[in-house]
Amino acid sequence: MSEKPAGADIPEETVGSQVSPVSQMSSMPGSASGSASASVPGSVLGAMSDVWQSSPPGSIYDYIRIASFSLGSDGRIAQWSERAAELLGLTAAQAVGKDPVDAFVPAELRETGRRKVADILDGREWTGLVPYRSPQAPGGVSIAEVYVMPSQDEDGERTALCIAVDVGALRGLETDLAASQAVFGQSPLGFFLFGTDLRMLRVNERFATVFGRPVEEYRGATAHDLLPRGEADRLAAALRQVLDSGSSLTDMPIMGPVPGSHDRRRWSVSLYRLHSGSGRPIGIAGLATDVTGRRRAEQEAAGVRRNLALLNEAGARIGTSLDLETTARELLDVAVPQFCDLASVDLYQGLLSGDETPPGLADGSAELRRVAFASAVSDGPVAFGDIYRTEDSGQGELPKPIDVGEVHRYPFHSLCAHALRTAQVRVVTGRDSGEGMELGAMLQSTLLVPMVARDTVVGLAQFSRTKGSEPFGERDRALAVELAARAAVSIDNARLYRREHERALILQRSLLPPGDPEAAGLDIACRYLPGNAATEVGGDWFDVIELPGHRTALVVGDVMGRGLRAAVAMGELRTAVRTLALLDLEPAEVLSALDEIARGLGAPGGSTAGRAAGRSADASSDLSEVYLATCVYAVYDPVTRRCTFANAGHLPPALVEPGEGALLMEVPPGMPLGVGGEPFEEIEVELPDGALLALYTDGLVESRDHALDEGLQDFRTALSTDEGADRPDSSLEDICDHVLSSLDTHHGEDDIALLMARVQGLPSGSVGDWQLPSDPQSVGRARELAREQLESWGMEGLVDTTELLVSELVTNALRYGEGEIRLRLLLDRTLVCEVWDGNLVQPRRRRARDTDEGGRGLQLVGLLSAGWGSRRTPHGKTVWFELALPDGESSGPDSVEALLSLW
Repeated sequence: MSEKPAGADIPEETVGSQVSPVSQMSSMPGSASGSASASVPGSVLGAMSDVWQSSPPGSIYDYIRIASFSLGSDGRIAQWSERAAELLGLTAAQAVGKDPVDAFVPAELRETGRRKVADILDGREWTGLVPYRSPQAPGGVSIAEVYVMPSQDEDGERTALCIAVDVGALRGLETDLAASQAVFGQSPLGFFLFGTDLRMLRVNERFATVFGRPVEEYRGATAHDLLPRGEADRLAAALRQVLDSGSSLTDMPIMGPVPGSHDRRRWSVSLYRLHSGSGRPIGIAGLATDVTGRRRAEQEAAGVRRNLALLNEAGARIGTSLDLETTARELLDVAVPQFCDLASVDLYQGLLSGDETPPGLADGSAELRRVAFASAVSDGPVAFGDIYRTEDSGQGELPKPIDVGEVHRYPFHSLCAHALRTAQVRVVTGRDSGEGMELGAMLQSTLLVPMVARDTVVGLAQFSRTKGSEPFGERDRALAVELAARAAVSIDNARLYRREHERALILQRSLLPPGDPEAAGLDIACRYLPGNAATEVGGDWFDVIELPGHRTALVVGDVMGRGLRAAVAMGELRTAVRTLALLDLEPAEVLSALDEIARGLGAPGGSTAGRAAGRSADASSDLSEVYLATCVYAVYDPVTRRCTFANAGHLPPALVEPGEGALLMEVPPGMPLGVGGEPFEEIEVELPDGALLALYTDGLVESRDHALDEGLQDFRTALSTDEGADRPDSSLEDICDHVLSSLDTHHGEDDIALLMARVQGLPSGSVGDWQLPSDPQSVGRARELAREQLESWGMEGLVDTTELLVSELVTNALRYGEGEIRLRLLLDRTLVCEVWDGNLVQPRRRRARDTDEGGRGLQLVGLLSAGWGSRRTPHGKTVWFELALPDGESSGPDSVEALLSLW
């Protein structure tokens, strides 16, 4: 042979060694001999019917494939088996009659081989390793373990029976067995083996630990010896299915207790069928893993995910409105049925009635109102958590269910009152089902959860689960508290909003003219729409101010900004406008003074020095504190039918004359109030009877959807349509509604103020106007003219008082005035008397001493008139007084008594 045979590396002394792998294998656990001897008591009788079968035995010989041959007395091969032919590669014809050493031992080892054969024929047993030629092996040489047993033929001659096993196959089997034993014994998974009779053959230590019994107790056990009946039936059916079909089964859940414990455990079992070397089924192997902890973790994780999803839904659905009842219903919409089967919300009655502070009594027994109820098991109100109103919730007759909207109390010793009193959650188990079919007897458990917002209890939420549902746990309790807290905060926010909203409305209503304003010679209608629907306050305002001489000031303004701060600024400016109007200044003078006031309001300290300091302050100061506003101020005289306008950065008024379309008046725009530095101009326009004047703010005509010019054009169109102002028979209220409906007034971007006035003027018959010379005789003439005019008007009851007061004013005009004297009487809702002269010095009322002969005229005017005053005119001044018209019941102040009261 050209290559060194594999057997050449084997020392000669190893040939014939008495070490037998087969003998070692026979003593291993699970070997054929060991298992057979151990299983005889339990399986031999049961398998007798299968002994005479034609199929292969399926034993260890299927894996080892043992070959046999015999040696005759002459040392030559006498018999040669087919297994020997397969193992040694020689046919019977090639081997029988041949020297075995010459037949299959390599040439270099034949000498040693012949000595061993001679020893064998001397009658000694021999076991050892024998090299042989094998074309399939690397190097052409393999090693066989040969067991030689001496024997005799029929003539008594020495012969031998030989059994040969390939060492490579034997070593592989040893390795497989060792690996199998290591895996079986050292695996962290629970291994078990069932026989074909569905009885356990073997388990490993891990399996015994998982199921809680010693290893030896499992041999011969069935599924019913390990598990409760229902689970055992499932496992037995699964074993039979795997054995019959050969299909594996994975992750089969099994539940049951372990010995010495009442806790139920959960295992995951996988099964697969075992086969012999010939393919015959010999049993079922399985793995079992205790997944109780994993299952609990999965349930916990699922619960956490469910709770997070519920909280996410609660965040999206609870508190979408600022209404207390709606918020309570939103809480129950989230909780039922995702969290519980029944739920209700009770809120303190004082909270709902608008008390400044939540009224909950310290003992938790204040009046509550049920504002919401929800149920997944009943359509109507039921006595579910209401059973806890009684002092002993487990006895006595159930109370009447509380209807939604009903006001009730919880007794002091009730669990509900305790929860309200302590602001602590109470978990209450259900009643015994033997007490009746009331739903209260069907409850699994109930959570009584105080609704706490900003350390204040505002109500009580009750969550109940019925029998068959999982009882509330600690995680459920925490979730209920969170849900109730979110709803409580929203409810408290709604309470605070309602309070602030009511205050804002009071503020807004106090700043706007009450009702429909009235003015001499004018028919007036107005509208105010806040841009902020939440607070209903803003910086737009309008006003109608009565001036002396039956004149009327019309004002519309817009403070820059929105909300409560703008409303406060608007109130300050409106008050200033009213104060300035009472001084009877010209419109341009009013706006100039108002501009100074606005700049003072926006500066530190509100003074001139403060304004100077503010101008030199850091440029990064908050500009939102600067008071800027636009305003248009108009004064209408119903006698002359002339209107004087002054504008401070506001949109121009709209005018609609009879039979004409609407137009925008060309009033000088001026600078906004608070800017300063520029004088204001005014114009005077004569307005015919029937003309309509519209003053408005930019919220009416400007928004993000259209430009200002487009809005102004739409406004003019709305005023000019058939339903608009050009129809004299249209009421101003209808015109206002038509304008608002025609324009985009729901954009919510800015406040809207609209003031409309239709010019009527005073009829000429209601005006008496005379020029008197600067002569003492004019006093008597003035009394005569006043008496005649009042008698023509049918106002005889005012004659005496009017004569007396006219005499006083004309006398003062003669004594302290200059130039001609003008007397004018105006009759409208009141009687107004005016005396004009050319002196700019305003009269001053003073208190005369008892010894003074004069100085009591203006005191008398003040005592007898409803009001009096003076104003400047372009050529002097006007002193006036006003008398209320007689109503037929009272005759007015007595002039004699008034005169006597002066002394």
